[in-house]
Amino acid sequence: MTSRTPILVRNPNSGDGQRSKRAKEIALKRGYEVLDSEGGSHTTELASAAAERSDTVVACGGDGTLNKTVQGVLTSDRLDEVSLGVIPAGTGNDFADNIGIRGVENAFDVIENGRERRLDVGMANGRPFLNSCVSGLTSESSARTSRALKRRLGVLAYVLTTLSVARTFEAPELDVSVGPDREPVWSGDALMVLVGNGRRFPGERMKQANMEDGLMNVVIIRDAPTLNYLSKGAADRLLRRGASHLTRVKTSHLHVTLTDEQAQFSLDGEMMETAELTADSRPGLMRFFVGPDYDPNPPEWSQTTPK
Repeated sequence: MTSRTPILVRNPNSGDGQRSKRAKEIALKRGYEVLDSEGGSHTTELASAAAERSDTVVACGGDGTLNKTVQGVLTSDRLDEVSLGVIPAGTGNDFADNIGIRGVENAFDVIENGRERRLDVGMANGRPFLNSCVSGLTSESSARTSRALKRRLGVLAYVLTTLSVARTFEAPELDVSVGPDREPVWSGDALMVLVGNGRRFPGERMKQANMEDGLMNVVIIRDAPTLNYLSKGAADRLLRRGASHLTRVKTSHLHVTLTDEQAQFSLDGEMMETAELTADSRPGLMRFFVGPDYDPNPPEWSQTTPK
């Protein structure tokens, strides 16, 4: 029998550490059980055990901590019964921002108010991603960004690392197909492959994707103009709509095959190396507490592909 006492799975080392510390103080005052993770697979183990004992499991940290928390609940085979929440205490906190959560205190209020939605989960080679699955220049940069640099500079750390990696990065050759019949949509050298479950990418007007349509937003970047990644609006220029170096599709199923090498894929900041990627959208797989700004039906962009 599960308890109604919510359990907070906390990464004490997320972000600058201060928001995580504040979250623990608030959680204990509100009657939460708090489990402190040592990072890595320990977060998954704690979340799996928490899901066996409680009907509410909350991740405290960044997107990576949330990803591993969801992995743990999925491992326990209780993702359909457990209500999930997130306290944003990491560097970027993209997913929390996309579902209308505006800080640590606000996150606790959102959970207490109890507005829940059934949200899609992306699955890549059997591993979940809530926000995005990316490969190419961005994932290489994410893998090389040190924890110390992220603590000192925050999101700017990723930008600086990207600028450095871009000088020597060689785009891999790959084939991309979509849909249940694996319809070919792209083949060649790719600077980046961006797959969004909970987010859109710059150039698409709105940040939040539709998280309840059973589709993933996919952007393939063949090459790009020379850009100063530190300049304002660089990402928007790189991903501007209608640019000839971009291929955009929406699909429930994606298959990526690299021709003669493996590549890094970043699933919400968690790294995976593979020569072949199969990604699927699992509609309404998780129950999640969302903020008042969350939009279940954000405006669509026009390009579509067979589902």
